Amino acid sequence: METTDQATEGDPLKTGEDGAEAGTVPSATELKRKSCKELGFSKLSHWRTAVFFLSLFLCLTIVFAFSFIIPCPVRPQYLVTWNSSFPGAATYNFLAFEHANEDKVMDVLFILKTTEVTQNRSCADKGLSSPCVFLLALDGTHGENLWDCPLEPDFHWAQCGLERETGRTWDCLLSHSDKLTAIDKRTGTKIWQQSQPTGLRSSAPVLSVPDLDGDKVGDVALVASDNTQTQLVLLSGKTGDQIGTTVVLDSTETASHLLHRTEKGSYYVLLQKDTGLYGWALWKIAAKAKAGMDMGLKKDQHLERNASGTDGLVPIYKSEVSRMLKTDETDDSSNLLVVAGKEVALLDGKHLELLWRFNTSSVLSEPSFGHFNKDGLIDVVIEEDIGNNTKRIIILDGKTGGVLWEVQLLASPNSPRPVSIDTTNYFSVFMFWGLMPSESNSSEPVTSERRSYMLHPLYSNAVLESTNVVDHIIAFKATLMERGRHAAYILLIGPKEEGAEGTVVLSKRKLKQDVPDSKVLRFGDGTTKSNEDIKEAFNRLRFSDW
Repeated sequence: METTDQATEGDPLKTGEDGAEAGTVPSATELKRKSCKELGFSKLSHWRTAVFFLSLFLCLTIVFAFSFIIPCPVRPQYLVTWNSSFPGAATYNFLAFEHANEDKVMDVLFILKTTEVTQNRSCADKGLSSPCVFLLALDGTHGENLWDCPLEPDFHWAQCGLERETGRTWDCLLSHSDKLTAIDKRTGTKIWQQSQPTGLRSSAPVLSVPDLDGDKVGDVALVASDNTQTQLVLLSGKTGDQIGTTVVLDSTETASHLLHRTEKGSYYVLLQKDTGLYGWALWKIAAKAKAGMDMGLKKDQHLERNASGTDGLVPIYKSEVSRMLKTDETDDSSNLLVVAGKEVALLDGKHLELLWRFNTSSVLSEPSFGHFNKDGLIDVVIEEDIGNNTKRIIILDGKTGGVLWEVQLLASPNSPRPVSIDTTNYFSVFMFWGLMPSESNSSEPVTSERRSYMLHPLYSNAVLESTNVVDHIIAFKATLMERGRHAAYILLIGPKEEGAEGTVVLSKRKLKQDVPDSKVLRFGDGTTKSNEDIKEAFNRLRFSDW
């Protein structure tokens, strides 16, 4: 007969886990010990349960308490469109976007020349002659006046965005009358005011240079020029006092200037002259302004090998240059776009060497930039004059200079230059002005008709046409008012002559606000998508500044 080691229903008294033989009755001592153990485990289990529920109760109490004590952040509520009117005023081609208050929406700064902006804020209140110059900040959400700063007339130029990563306590610098005034963007307070440097009157842009006087605050450089010489003045970013003496370059007139930092970390003031583009090393300028002053400024030996032995200028691009600009305004080392004669050229920001060149007949306005494809490189938008009152909008590949997209428009007068806004899909939405030939009611030259167009790169055979602006445009910009959510464009409208008195209107309009009432125009090999699908593609866009 087979045997088994397993306990069965027939062997209920088989050996247990405690090693006692089957059928053996436990002693009283063993029963007592076992009972004590079970009682101890039972008590411990009860304590654990109590501690668990007590901890849960405390956690929930803390969560609910803080949910009422610390309120959730409130998103700013903005108007999709607003208008602010200023009768009997003059304005200028200047718009800036800054955070002038604590909400997360960009605010708008602009210049107004008038007697008063409100009943309680006039030129006379500050002891100024009327009309005077006001720098105003309007709330980006509703268009309300945040602050205004009255200044002596006349207005020459203004530049904001100068506070970033410099240690400066001011953001905007204005040239007006015979003065330079630095202003805090949050309060409109004058941080410092100095007389204009002696010599020629400077022109924008202001160059934001490293700390040269050792006060741990970034300094600024101003450039002035006439047909006989170019002057450069260094100013303390902290006080506005001049650093050293004025540096004079005996040369031809400088039409424009920029600051550039090479791959070696060396700063150059780029000067646009009638014979080409030239670089002037900042360490040379600092040494001339104040003997021995360089504050550790680096030298680029590669570029300096080509420097002129007479004036120290380094030739960068020899041609009849008409414009130069950075592909990224916030980066001193970005690539440079040069418009020269009948060509557009892109220069490498690291070595200032030619990347590509595109031949063109004549460029009408200042080029702009955006992302038409998804290669991560910024593309170039130009307006080319092709004659017969017609222009061609061209988007050039930032990598090769080849044509990615183009369209012909009638060259309507008072048309702003093209702009773009980046999206979370790594391409941009483009906006430009003019008039489609198919939309013109006459073969006569266009005198007043002007419309705006929006281009979605994924639907490049169609554009949205809008006719919402008929007044004279002084300035126009598009920007991301709130990160990821609120793309808008700002229009500054006023008299046809800049600085002339009349009614000035500053308006903001959400970019998507134009989509429902716009008209879909198709050209080329049109997409099979319906008009509603194309409009919905615009409505689904989410915007970003990357």
